[in-house]
Amino acid sequence: MAIVTAALVKELREKTGAGMMDCKTALAESDANIEAAVDWLRKKGLSKAAKKSGRVAAEGLIALAVGPRDGVAIEVNSETDFVARNEEFQALAHTIALVALEKGLSDIEALKGTHYPGGGTVADAIANGIATIGENLNLRRAASVHVENGVVGHYVHNSVGEGLGKIGVLVALESTGKTDVLTPLARLIALHAAAASPLAVDPSGLDPEVVAREKKVLAEKNAGKPPHVLEKIVESGLKTYYKEVTLLEQPSIHAEHGNKTIGQVLKEAEGAAGAPVTLKAFVRYALGEGIEKQETDFAAEVAAASGQG
Repeated sequence: MAIVTAALVKELREKTGAGMMDCKTALAESDANIEAAVDWLRKKGLSKAAKKSGRVAAEGLIALAVGPRDGVAIEVNSETDFVARNEEFQALAHTIALVALEKGLSDIEALKGTHYPGGGTVADAIANGIATIGENLNLRRAASVHVENGVVGHYVHNSVGEGLGKIGVLVALESTGKTDVLTPLARLIALHAAAASPLAVDPSGLDPEVVAREKKVLAEKNAGKPPHVLEKIVESGLKTYYKEVTLLEQPSIHAEHGNKTIGQVLKEAEGAAGAPVTLKAFVRYALGEGIEKQETDFAAEVAAASGQG
């Protein structure tokens, strides 16, 4: 009987897109013959992954996994919203988030190479999901937060299961204060971030290119004014912009906070918490943001399929 080598498994995976364990089994069943193994996988319906890997996957789920002082957010994409409601897909996204939390990983490639419960790697689990679910799936991104002391709050919008939804937010509050004060506070801030879409904790965390672009817009809108006047207008405009896009400077959306900013809400909470409270970090993932979706003409597709196009 021929030996199934790692090189053969790699070659078969690249050729079919099937999972590592499925490729090993196929080669074992086919006496290490690549073409026979391809046929074996096709018969089992496991060689579909490669054919589907080029399709745009812009639907799916945001998955959160949270521990006492750590939190992880991931985005797993599918081609259709229908698949996002599939229990198998939901279990895949939830489990990958748990793996990321356990291993402390936010690097996508490292996460894909990590052991997946039940055998193989996370990448294998995704490939198997593609084959069994029938759509292209993609682990798009991951991020994590951590506190030495304090809490990690979270919120999921349009939730379809534990830690699964269309928008996911993590908020890390660093503090030695009372947990029973910090925990609901962190959740309120996560709710705020979900609605208000901040870009950074404070102005220092903003992308310099974003700030430069805002300066340019302000300058062009006020072109023709004396330089010293223009400088003050741009400076004032940036302050307004920071209040719109940085979490600590945004006015809280919660009625009970009045018109206070998130920074002011945190400062006032220090008395009840019994210690200083610092918003160390946050993550806000909205499903599909930044993905260029393909627009399809359904009528044209039907006509083409029937030979009328």
